[in-house]
Amino acid sequence: MTPIKLHNTRTRGKELLEPINPDNVRLYLCGPTVYDRAHLGNARPVVVFDVLYRLLRQIYGTDHVTYARNFTDVDDKINATAVARKEAGAPGTLEELVQERTEETISWYLADMAELGALEPDHMPRATAYIPQMITMIEALIGKGHAYPDGSGHVLFSVKSYDNYGALSGRSVDDMIAGARVEVADNKRDPMDFVLWKPSTDELPGWDSPWGRGRPGWHIECSAMSHELFGESFDIHGGGNDLMFPHHENEIAQSCCAHPEGDFAKIWLHNEMLQVEGKKMSKSLGNFFTVRDLLEQGYPGEVIRFVFLQTHYRKPMDWTDKKAKEAEATLRKWRALTAGIEPAPTAAAAVIAALSDDLNTAGAVAELHKLASAGEAATLLASARLMGVLTEELGAWANEGQESETSASDDRFSVSVSWTGTLPSDTEELLVKTGFKLAEIRSNALQTKDFGKVDQLVKKLKQLGLEVGLKPNRVELRLPPGFVLDGLSVLLEP
Repeated sequence: MTPIKLHNTRTRGKELLEPINPDNVRLYLCGPTVYDRAHLGNARPVVVFDVLYRLLRQIYGTDHVTYARNFTDVDDKINATAVARKEAGAPGTLEELVQERTEETISWYLADMAELGALEPDHMPRATAYIPQMITMIEALIGKGHAYPDGSGHVLFSVKSYDNYGALSGRSVDDMIAGARVEVADNKRDPMDFVLWKPSTDELPGWDSPWGRGRPGWHIECSAMSHELFGESFDIHGGGNDLMFPHHENEIAQSCCAHPEGDFAKIWLHNEMLQVEGKKMSKSLGNFFTVRDLLEQGYPGEVIRFVFLQTHYRKPMDWTDKKAKEAEATLRKWRALTAGIEPAPTAAAAVIAALSDDLNTAGAVAELHKLASAGEAATLLASARLMGVLTEELGAWANEGQESETSASDDRFSVSVSWTGTLPSDTEELLVKTGFKLAEIRSNALQTKDFGKVDQLVKKLKQLGLEVGLKPNRVELRLPPGFVLDGLSVLLEP
């Protein structure tokens, strides 16, 4: 079995992955807060973890890997969108508008990530489905002296009650206070204490609890969901490095204090941030893109994914138009090389080795180039698909704008049909039959010298938008972009 080494943020170095249970390797990725479209930076950890998921399934077996990625569907930002809709005159209660927004945003997210070739995780828990587990965990933390209610409906975690706080990010509590500009509130015993539960109004989503009607804080959600799905210890936890503090630091504190018998996550993976044309992505600079923005601008999802793969996940990634164009050209070339062939039984050993070395996707891409140069199409296809590219699901874009051709012949005539984009097989067959009919009519006309039927059929074909070429014993038909089949079948009637 190929050993996998991953850089563990907690220990600051590469570690050999030794699953707690090799029959069930478990990984958890912090998913989106569903109030708006996923931006390009949100997509990077999804692609990173998708490659890891594919690699683990390759090494341990498809049925021996469990991947969870959550949806945070209760949050102040979601509530704000509902309030804005209500103020704009949208019908329904605030709770109904919150539900409407979360459902809408989750559907967008799943569609956009699918466009990037991301496999759906085994579990996609929604925070609102795990409120009882969160309340139970908060009660346990209070009972063990790690949390306290403030009497006004809030419950806060006591950071000083957990000696290892800050170990993940490597910063002292004083440094974290300074860096995070933590607000000192009257209900906190310490400036670093954070909210586990907060009050909720009657109009906004809320749940009954021992501390009154309210809703959970952000950090407790992932702790409760991962525990419910994976228990007190699991193998890998990840996300963007912007989540390292405070989110992941707080997750560790909560989980380890509530369940001291476990280790929570053994390995922590964090990807670096994304830039656009060398600058930090921001709305103020006008370089802020959602995934859907790029898709609608004509960047295929497979191209976006391939640009991501060319940079190691622990290095900042720069999205540029030049990189996208180069990625598109490479993928077109590789798709042409692998067209019509079956993939090899397994990926190249060098590609697997690169991915097993801390997900070195850049190194793996270099190996794909070597396979393409050597003409090893079947191995190239299997290796690329391990990385989530050159898959059948992502291939439609490569045919758009590309001209294809089919031809057929019998002992008398030959017919060729060419088109741009995609063409249903039954349409292709109908056009070939039309070509043979025209060839037959023209052959008869050459004998009788009466070209009336030939001219009539050619005229009708041209009216439908077809380009027609007549050569000795050969008919050539070409479909321009946007060709519509309507009316063609009538021409074949006796």
